Amino acid sequence: MKRLRLAIPLALALAGATSASASAAHSSAVAGHLYVNDNTAGVNTIAAFDRHADGTLTPIAGSPFATGGAGTGKGIGSQGALQVSPDGKYLLAVDAGSSQVSVLRIKPDGGLGDVGGGTVSSDGSTPVSVTIHGDLVYVANAGAANTNYTGFTLSSGGHLQPLAGSTVALPEGSNPGDVLFNGSGTNLVGARINTSLIDSFAVGSDGRLTAAAGSPFAAQGPGPFGSEFRPTDPSQLFVSNAHGGAEAGSVSAFSDAADGTLSSIGASPFADKQTAPCWVEISHDGSFLFTVNTASNSISRYRIAADGSLELIGSTPFKTEHAGATDARLGPAGGTLWVVEGGAHSVAGFAVAGGELSELASSPTPLPAGAEPFGIVVT
Repeated sequence: MKRLRLAIPLALALAGATSASASAAHSSAVAGHLYVNDNTAGVNTIAAFDRHADGTLTPIAGSPFATGGAGTGKGIGSQGALQVSPDGKYLLAVDAGSSQVSVLRIKPDGGLGDVGGGTVSSDGSTPVSVTIHGDLVYVANAGAANTNYTGFTLSSGGHLQPLAGSTVALPEGSNPGDVLFNGSGTNLVGARINTSLIDSFAVGSDGRLTAAAGSPFAAQGPGPFGSEFRPTDPSQLFVSNAHGGAEAGSVSAFSDAADGTLSSIGASPFADKQTAPCWVEISHDGSFLFTVNTASNSISRYRIAADGSLELIGSTPFKTEHAGATDARLGPAGGTLWVVEGGAHSVAGFAVAGGELSELASSPTPLPAGAEPFGIVVT
């Protein structure tokens, strides 16, 4: 055991030395950072990269960084396993293997540091998704037992405190795959993958949830997976339906009322014509929706009308065969879409031009050994 304890810091130190050399040798300016929840067995880690102006990624010195919890070492299907606090100071990661949630401090150079006591129980089992608005945090616990959504508050020092009376229990086998605030923090939704239902709540001034009359709502397609509110209209919600079968995926569009009531938009659900659309991301201007088709090895592209109706533009394939693509995030400027390739243990980058995508010449970038990644944040 003593040798193992010595080996882990030594391995991380060697990785950091290699990372520092890689970044120092790069000629393109650093434009920001990118983080992936590695979900590594035993000691969970976060892979951290410098994003360069030319679109390449290089590991930050010290990467990968230990979270303080444990991963499962196995692929997990969920959206939002990693989030950044609104002030950009902290990174929140679910530790599915130890049923914990970790908070790490983001340093000026993009490296991650311990906040001291930053890893806490998720108040359930197998947390897979986390969402934050202001200092309010909710986690989706997807384990066979203690399945729930539960709330926390995040202090200015980066510490999570359980929010009394916030836990909403779910039936065993629900398999929640995503929990998400809308842009104003007034509503929260969660997708139950196994039972094809969507939980919808109004968020009170005390941070606690009130379920909408009629919640949970039918997802309009089997296997609701990823969800996203329109950045320019927090009342419009989009949810991918992953389990429709070969070339039968779809995306549902809902209007979300102040009390959380969901109603269908237009001819929802909208056909994807691909297999297993799982993860959803929307352009910052609210004009285009991208959904990652894991089984088709592609990304579908939709145009979003003013009323929230979707028009399928087409699909863009990944370079990597059997990429096993999972979660996706746009960069802060919206010019690049970054996608975790779970099957290939790498990160792919796509240039965005309106509703068109083209994979970068430098893509994909490998993740650390042992990573079974899910969750991505781009700063």
